Amino acid sequence: MVERGAHDLDPLTVGDRFRLFNFTRRDDHVTYLWILRAMDRLREVHQVQAGAEDVAAVLRELSLAREDVPVPDPAGLRDRLDNLCDDGLVHRFDDASRAGDLASYRNRQSVYQFSELGYRAYRSVENLLGARTEDVNLSRLVFSDVLEDLRALARANRTGQAEQVYRRLSRLDAAMEDMGRRSAQFHVTLGEILRSTDASPDTFLRHKNALLVHMTEFVAELDRYQPRLERAVREVEETGIATALARAADADERLFMDRAERLEDWRRRWAALRGWFVAEGGAPTRAAQLHDATRSAVSGVIALLRQITESRRGGVNRTTQLRHLAAWVFRTPDDASAHALMGAAFNTRSARHLGATHDDEEDVSPGTTWWDAPGVEVSVTLFRSGRAPAAGAPRPVRHDRGARAEIRRRQAEGRSADRQAAARLAQEGAAGRVLDDSDTRVLLRLLTRALESRAVVAGRISSATGTDEGTLVRLHPSDTGTTVRTTRGTLHLPGVRLELAPRTRGPRP
Repeated sequence: MVERGAHDLDPLTVGDRFRLFNFTRRDDHVTYLWILRAMDRLREVHQVQAGAEDVAAVLRELSLAREDVPVPDPAGLRDRLDNLCDDGLVHRFDDASRAGDLASYRNRQSVYQFSELGYRAYRSVENLLGARTEDVNLSRLVFSDVLEDLRALARANRTGQAEQVYRRLSRLDAAMEDMGRRSAQFHVTLGEILRSTDASPDTFLRHKNALLVHMTEFVAELDRYQPRLERAVREVEETGIATALARAADADERLFMDRAERLEDWRRRWAALRGWFVAEGGAPTRAAQLHDATRSAVSGVIALLRQITESRRGGVNRTTQLRHLAAWVFRTPDDASAHALMGAAFNTRSARHLGATHDDEEDVSPGTTWWDAPGVEVSVTLFRSGRAPAAGAPRPVRHDRGARAEIRRRQAEGRSADRQAAARLAQEGAAGRVLDDSDTRVLLRLLTRALESRAVVAGRISSATGTDEGTLVRLHPSDTGTTVRTTRGTLHLPGVRLELAPRTRGPRP
């Protein structure tokens, strides 16, 4: 069973819970599994905390009935229990009362107990090992039980029986969860059967009739109960679903959840149950999705049955082909002929290898093998056809007159704003006021041109000038420097004095 809210866990918590399965990846994972089985047997007789000697005694008892049960030495058993403690499957406690003498008291006397999540991890592994594909089925009898529980829930909510409301909601939630799990397992197993019948069709042919009858009856029962179940869900909602969920939350006996959390949990459960039978916003119900998936599976089974029947009637299928090929390979005179025959049968000789030049040829040594050299990108054209991609004819230029006009308008506005800013700088100067963005842009352009025209005379930098948009700027050497305030901040010009004036047509001074 997948816990509700598992998608809300953060990556750190997910990593801690995955660490509970570390014992399955150890070299002696079978020994760890039998140690956990021994602790589970002690847990069944209400011995929650057990020492290493208790676990060893249970393992010896199990080894009398099964020869494959390992019985590690006491030191190795204690080390393995400590490893399980490090993984979080069990908790370790020091119990001084278990010491019979002074020497035992001085040694470490530890007892071990399953952690809650550790026991769930162990049970999930046991459920996986004990799973049988023969148990999967689509339960068609569950629909009548669900319909009866929905009607009883409506009656209990109408008469105010809180405990009965809680019982019926719990049964409905368990039934829906069981039906979802059964349907998922059935279709996964059916897909595995359809995939593997090419090698062994006998199993499929033996159970084909029962399989088709089972799926057909399930679809028919689902069609018959679907409208009744939808009406029953709406009848429950007409009696006041908010009241029913509140009564279920009050009767819920989960101690470690407050009432608000229990109420929210029951709301999620009812929304999931409602999504099975009532369509919302045009989306198909889960029952309708299960109906379509089962019908598609029936069609797939019939198609595969036709394929197997035709192949058996003709006497040639994949099994016979592989057997004939194996006989031919066995009768070849030498290994080279066998490899040639297998290569021709499976077309392993016609692989096309593609290659291209690396972007930086000096980065890869010429002596590097293809196996160790870094890969390069290969175009789809070269991969599919074996021809290098060509640039092709250039595309015609699209003339967007509206975009051009908009660009020209923006450029004209920008030039007009620069001319106005240059005129303001020439008339008002840069001192004693705060320059806006246009003034600052023109001033920086003037400073750039002036600084580029500076010359060094007798080891000192002389004055410099620059012009733009009808404004003249002069930079004179100064000990005090110049400070200009702008909307974006303050501009400091150390060692120079800034002078702005209108540009004249006469010769420069």
